[in-house]
Amino acid sequence: MTRSDYSYKDKKVITIGIVSELTGLSERQIRYYETRKLLFPERSKTGIRKYSFEDIEILIEIANQLEDGIWTSEIRKELQRREQNLNKAAL
Repeated sequence: MTRSDYSYKDKKVITIGIVSELTGLSERQIRYYETRKLLFPERSKTGIRKYSFEDIEILIEIANQLEDGIWTSEIRKELQRREQNLNKAAL
C-alpha cells in the first residue's frame, strides 16, 4: 500500500484525549513521544493534535518497548527503518 492509498487506519482524526483513553498513556507521555520524534500527529487549524489508528498502534508498541528497556533513540531508528522499507516497497 502506498501513502496515497489511505485507509481508515491512516486518517488523522482522533484527538489526544481519545488516544490517551485507548492506549492508557497520559497526554503528557504522548506529547513526549512526539518531541522525541517517534510519531507525527497532524495539527488542526486551531492547533489540536490529530492521530490515526496507525499512530495508536505505534504508541502501544512504543510503550511496550520502553517497558522492555529499549531507549527512545533506538525505537526512533527502528521506526525510520520501517518507513524507509515501506517507501522502497511502494516504488
